[in-house]
Amino acid sequence: MSESLDHVARIQREWARERPDLDVSPQGVIGRLHRLAGHLTEQLCVVYRRYGLAEGEFDVLATLRRGGPPFERAPGELAAFTMVTTGAMTKRVDRLERDGLVTRRPSERDGRGRVVALTSAGRDLIDRAFADHMRNERRLLDDLLPEEAAHLETLLTTWLARFETPGKAETTVPRAICTPTAG
Repeated sequence: MSESLDHVARIQREWARERPDLDVSPQGVIGRLHRLAGHLTEQLCVVYRRYGLAEGEFDVLATLRRGGPPFERAPGELAAFTMVTTGAMTKRVDRLERDGLVTRRPSERDGRGRVVALTSAGRDLIDRAFADHMRNERRLLDDLLPEEAAHLETLLTTWLARFETPGKAETTVPRAICTPTAG
């Protein structure tokens, strides 16, 4: 019988045996979401690597591209939208600039500020990578029936809204500071 149980179910069964005084049912949702997030990230990174990008670099290029013309933002904005520190953002921008995908220049609005902008090579790369990324996400989601995917989106939207304040969602998501496990 244990052969048919998934990893999380086996953990729950062991905890239920060892700590029958505790309700371990939350692991059924949280543990599976954690494991699924890891699997999904692995699959998403396959596409990023195909374009010579790390996940964070893809994030920077996508953030610049989706902002529309002139495809530029201040480094602080980029850090907020991609949920990293300004120091981490500097490292990402350094690499992207070295590869000719972005440029930095003084801000026209603030003489002391800087602006990071997509180059034509950066725009071409992110346009191709993003199209591939969307095909990959579609492939991953196609493991569910359309009604299952719609129901899951509704549930996740509702739950996420309880964590995030409208207008602040992109800047308040904490990054993991530990290596989470299901058990």
